[in-house]
Amino acid sequence: MENYYTYGRSTAASNADAADACKVLYRLDRITEEAPATIPVALVMTHGKDARTVLQDVASAGMQPCAVYTEDHKAASYLRFAEKRVCLGEKYSDELFSNAYAVLGAALEAEAQVILLCEEALPLATVDAFLARAKRHGISVYATDDVTANLLGWKLCETERDFVEDEHWCTCRNCKLTFAESSLAKSYYTCPSCGTYYRLSSTQRINDLLDMDSFEEWNATCTETDPLDFPGYQEKLEKQREKTGLDEAVRTGSGRIAGLPCAIGVMEAGFFMGSMGSVVGDKVSKLFDRATEEGLPVIVFCASGGARMQEGLVSLMQMAKVSCAVERHSRAGLLYISIITDPTTGGVTASFATQGDVILAEPHALIGFAGKRVIQDTIRQELPKGFQTAEFALEHGLIDAIVPREELRRTLAQLLAMHRATTSSVEPGTPTAILTYGSVKDALETGRNSYNHVTYGRVPVTEIEEPEPGFFDALRKKLGIPELQEALGARDAVAFSDGVPLYKEPRPVADATLSSEEPNAAWKSVQLARNTHRPTAIYYIRNMIDGFIELHGDRAFGDDGAIVGGIGWLGGQVVTVIAEEKGENLKERIARNFGCPQPEGYRKSLRLMRQAEKFGRPIICLVDTQGAFCGAEAEERGQGNAIAENLQAMAGLRVPVVSVLLGEGGSGGALALAVSNRVAMQEHAVYSVLSPEGFASILWKDRSRAAEAAAVMRMNANQVHDMGIIDAVLTEGDAPAHENPEQAARELRHYLKRSLNDLADLTPDELVAQRQERFAKF
Repeated sequence: MENYYTYGRSTAASNADAADACKVLYRLDRITEEAPATIPVALVMTHGKDARTVLQDVASAGMQPCAVYTEDHKAASYLRFAEKRVCLGEKYSDELFSNAYAVLGAALEAEAQVILLCEEALPLATVDAFLARAKRHGISVYATDDVTANLLGWKLCETERDFVEDEHWCTCRNCKLTFAESSLAKSYYTCPSCGTYYRLSSTQRINDLLDMDSFEEWNATCTETDPLDFPGYQEKLEKQREKTGLDEAVRTGSGRIAGLPCAIGVMEAGFFMGSMGSVVGDKVSKLFDRATEEGLPVIVFCASGGARMQEGLVSLMQMAKVSCAVERHSRAGLLYISIITDPTTGGVTASFATQGDVILAEPHALIGFAGKRVIQDTIRQELPKGFQTAEFALEHGLIDAIVPREELRRTLAQLLAMHRATTSSVEPGTPTAILTYGSVKDALETGRNSYNHVTYGRVPVTEIEEPEPGFFDALRKKLGIPELQEALGARDAVAFSDGVPLYKEPRPVADATLSSEEPNAAWKSVQLARNTHRPTAIYYIRNMIDGFIELHGDRAFGDDGAIVGGIGWLGGQVVTVIAEEKGENLKERIARNFGCPQPEGYRKSLRLMRQAEKFGRPIICLVDTQGAFCGAEAEERGQGNAIAENLQAMAGLRVPVVSVLLGEGGSGGALALAVSNRVAMQEHAVYSVLSPEGFASILWKDRSRAAEAAAVMRMNANQVHDMGIIDAVLTEGDAPAHENPEQAARELRHYLKRSLNDLADLTPDELVAQRQERFAKF
């Protein structure tokens, strides 16, 4: 054992401890003795300041050192101390030196019997696939954490994993590094080096997303058409089928995500670049029609180069054919989620890829109608960096969100659950799963088939008296559901029996502490409403709404940060939330235009209101703005038109709408989110036709009389309530909201839940009538 050592100890005294700790280290001469060749070739994975010393020591130990380099460092001085050299690639990177494929390829090229890992290559010491392949080729792998002790500090790296003969290797199209597919699958097929997303096959998508064994394929076989008798088209189709094992460029069927049923379509980018011909159009149309018949939401993964040129106008007609099917599905009140992946262009982008109720995209996906080269060749214009990426589309309001692959299953499960909870209903006595944010989260964490054998959906909410002590304990015992209350979350004291809520905690709205009779209470409120530490809408959303998914953009021009909108759970109820957001710090306030919405912000809110109406979701509006942005560009894009469209739409919405003014409520910019069934103000919020400075400037030509103007306009919440313009004044707690934000959020949450509960029994016609009568009295 004289050739074995451990760090910092003598050999004899520490062999037992070293073995126990798996830290037995080899001398270089011992490595030479154990190598199969008389003078073994050792690939030395180092390039730093100690590379020369390591190479010399390897040679002194009786091995033939092989140095590694990259083309951009081919003149490095350490290379003179190695008889053999091998190039890893064109450009140095840490990722290249720790890439299993590159290092193993270099070892085979050098005919090495030993690989010595150090510095950036050390991560390979624990990569089973690399070690198994090296062993299969008769190569021993050693590693050291300290190249200055390279004569004696090498640890043998081994694995119990068997070599996989047919293991597939994938090369990143961006950084050009190659990785074992098994390792990529663990990271959702994301390049470990540069983060680029690999393009997934339809099989990989289905396996990665759906519950195990839940996929049932629809219309698997198809009859191919060749409307133009295009020369060689049939032969090319046969080659594509051979290559992919598929009949066409899309697979359709049904499956479950966390037990929630859906119809799904996955386009196959590897089949004719996912181009849409007559068969693709037919399969996608049939997917929507069958989903409509079965009452299923649809999820489509889009990946396409556009229309299939070999089919001419017949291919073009598929855009209309599929759009008709999407419209029929939408008219049935069903959810369609489009997920745009790389690349999606042409006729698919201009039809079903961008027709979803919710449009998601993977990071950096190519999204566009006309290709970049076509645009540049046509208009001779240099296009901006990042043009036609998912990030570009998000910034320009064309998609709802960019979702990383590792979050996609969770996001889709919550979207499906929120849709199901809103649009489904159950009869009392039906076996029912309690469908909430928490229950879906639990399903994702504990198993893929948590809901497979139960029905679930929305149940009517009823409010009764507070129960006697021990009520929940007795109910749990009776129903045999020990985690009943926890499944709904501690903030919601709601219990279910046969799908019917038995109890919902009532919460009266506390009286405001700021009296309207106080001298110039309005100006005091203005100052408190403008306090930069006052909680903004995002704070309340974070503290009231579970599983909030923000939806971006007006689908036409841009995404206005002054309007935040999305969907989430208010207790056990799904709601759409639309809020004016000023920003929580200076950087955010600048980015959000200090809470002054642009036309595209109001058009985003209108889009989300229409979506909520389609799915029967109540709408919560949180108002906090000095007023709509009044710049020239806003006027050019139709600021007045956008506000007018909101006012008219809100007047006729057939779902409950509750608005609360959190801070400033300035002019039409605030009213655009306040034509509601219930309108309330926090006690230190203000509401007025114009800012006090603007009012004083117009009527008295003197902005300095702002305080006087505030008093004249009666902007204080109690004063506004006295005029009958709002329904309630919400206490902010023991002090203004910026001093006790959690208490203010709790009071706001109670008011919203109680208001929605009060409105739940009204029919759509009654909701519209009540809302219009409310404003007719002024």
